[in-house]
Amino acid sequence: MMESVPIVKELLLVGGGHSHALVLRRWGMRPVPGVRLTLVNPDAVAPYSGMLPGHLAGHYTRAALDIDLVRLARFAGARFIPGRVVALDPAARVARLGSGRQLRYDIASLDIGITADMTALRGFAEHGIPAKPLDRFAARWAEMAAGSGPVRISVIGGGVAGAEIAMACAHRLSVEGRDRAITLIDRGRVLASVARAARGHLLRALSGWGVEIVENDPPVEVLADAVLLESGRRIAADITIGAAGATPQRWLGETGLDTHEGFVVVDQHLRSTSHPTLYAAGDCAHFAPDPRPKAGVYAVRAAPVLAHNLAADLTGRQRRAFRPQRDFLKLISMGGKTAVAEKAGFALAGPWLWRWKDRIDARFMETLRDLPAMPPPSVPANAATGVARAMAGPAPCGGCGAKLGAGALSEVIAGLAGAARADTERLPGDDAAIIRVGEARQVISTDHLRAFALDPALVARVAAIHALGDVWAMGAAPQSAVANVILPRMEPRLQGAWLDEVMGAAHEVFAAVGASVLGGHSSTGTELTVGFTVTGLLEREPVTLSGGRAGDVLILTKPIGSGVILAGEMQGRAEGADVLACWEAMSTPQGDAAAILAPLAHAMTDVTGFGLAGHLWNICAASGTGAEVALDAVPLLRGAEALAERGVRSTLESQNRAALEPVMAAPEGPRADLLFDPQTAGGLLAAVDAGEADALLAQLAEAGIPAARIGHLTDRAGHIELV
Repeated sequence: MMESVPIVKELLLVGGGHSHALVLRRWGMRPVPGVRLTLVNPDAVAPYSGMLPGHLAGHYTRAALDIDLVRLARFAGARFIPGRVVALDPAARVARLGSGRQLRYDIASLDIGITADMTALRGFAEHGIPAKPLDRFAARWAEMAAGSGPVRISVIGGGVAGAEIAMACAHRLSVEGRDRAITLIDRGRVLASVARAARGHLLRALSGWGVEIVENDPPVEVLADAVLLESGRRIAADITIGAAGATPQRWLGETGLDTHEGFVVVDQHLRSTSHPTLYAAGDCAHFAPDPRPKAGVYAVRAAPVLAHNLAADLTGRQRRAFRPQRDFLKLISMGGKTAVAEKAGFALAGPWLWRWKDRIDARFMETLRDLPAMPPPSVPANAATGVARAMAGPAPCGGCGAKLGAGALSEVIAGLAGAARADTERLPGDDAAIIRVGEARQVISTDHLRAFALDPALVARVAAIHALGDVWAMGAAPQSAVANVILPRMEPRLQGAWLDEVMGAAHEVFAAVGASVLGGHSSTGTELTVGFTVTGLLEREPVTLSGGRAGDVLILTKPIGSGVILAGEMQGRAEGADVLACWEAMSTPQGDAAAILAPLAHAMTDVTGFGLAGHLWNICAASGTGAEVALDAVPLLRGAEALAERGVRSTLESQNRAALEPVMAAPEGPRADLLFDPQTAGGLLAAVDAGEADALLAQLAEAGIPAARIGHLTDRAGHIELV
């Protein structure tokens, strides 16, 4: 019997900086069995700062800068948690997110970068914008660059970063034909840290772009339309950009770690000098053996040593020392496609140097985007005929994509002989049943999910919402839940932490809708599976599948496409931002939508494993109607149609399509394909009176629910038409 490797260690990467991105790639090539790797970062992507000036100048799109951390995490077999760490207890080995969620670890590493947020400068927080972190700055610049008319820009900080930003902005506005006034402000001497020869090239370039230089005059206040200097001078500005130095994340100073001016002090192995279970790299670290300036080149050079030492601590091997170079080639953009190169005090400038820099940046990004295809698992020796063929196929999907085909279980149950009770009722086509206890009526349903992601808390939250779908669809009020959890093999000391994550996330969902978690059962297996048996109380007649009438309008409360996106994420083909949007949609409860629709719906169901088309057919079959669906009106999750067009499919899609071939002819094309895509924790599909539809859609919109009118029921029983 083949056994999975038990999990015995937890490795936590905080931040998606350049060092950690490269660590993830290396880990994917050579993982350490028995370790759960976790990456926490606020966003799905991390921008590559080396290409920022080129983006500001218009040479690169915003997307060209993005390192897709979700894709890298999947390649590395790591769980990705969107969030920001705001506190760390290195003695207890616990990191706390802004959401309040706590993550335990055996070994952790920090690569959270720096900020240019000038908290000490009066008015900057309200009216200025720091150049780092990049996302907010890039969005603000895109908004300004897309405008018209003259622009006044002040850049605070006359180092290399400030000079590059000033010249990039000048180039972009020049190309747009807009008048501009750009001022580079420094409390001391502009470009003081740059070698004399390179400084000369840069000063001439700044002058050529018409950038005014203000030296030895510190800013004292930032206003909505100006910067006030110590001399009393007022510099008009429509946007004030902060590029003055490197400021550490403030929470680092509250951790008890050894710090130097707010940066984590690390030794020759990149370990904290005060807490050896914690590493740090990139701009957030202070390398005590040989302090170096804040530069991305050191983060990139540190990555192999960091990856080796993390693995060494987890496996008991020898660590390696990091030896940063004393000097390195500096390539500095000068607005247009030209650059200056400096090393050891010598400098050259010209367009060919920009092209050289562009090739270096492109190779770095390609390293993190062109991830090698991992070989399929090897076929065991002496395996039965057919095993190799089965293992050669795509990996089975998680979520509802792992379900069996339509009718597989119901047909078996229908053939079972057993006692029939008068106080139970199973409604044709519905997944839930009704139990009568005296005068009270309970809805009962059960569902579970094979993990679609590597984060147990996310899987548990979605599984809880998914299980409640049948209760909401029948118009019942959630009452109770019982959990069934299968954990992968792991050390006993980790089991409690994993169960805490699972049940904590589930409790939040059930408590928010007034349901009690009564208990459950847990066991170990080959992979994470989470499910719940739920009950709900009926205070009115249940909304079933069989009440639909010809002419009823069909309302869908969530976009579809989760099956394709989850399959694409497993294959490393989905965009990270699209994956996070999909997770967010699946994590959105449908109780508010049910409360609006149930009192007036003639028929209603939740859209899950059999896809929108399959669940619509269940309404039609039970109600004796047909349906007409406006294909262009069906809302889709971002990125789903593009993946479907590239041939990405959930493993259940073909069975869903085959089951409906007798009743509908689907046109060719990715949008039509998505009608058969299995949904996990999908929306509600309701058939409502045509006269009530507009008012219901307005109520749903007011409640923040992205519902859509997608078609109507017809009198052509047994037929679904797409228009």
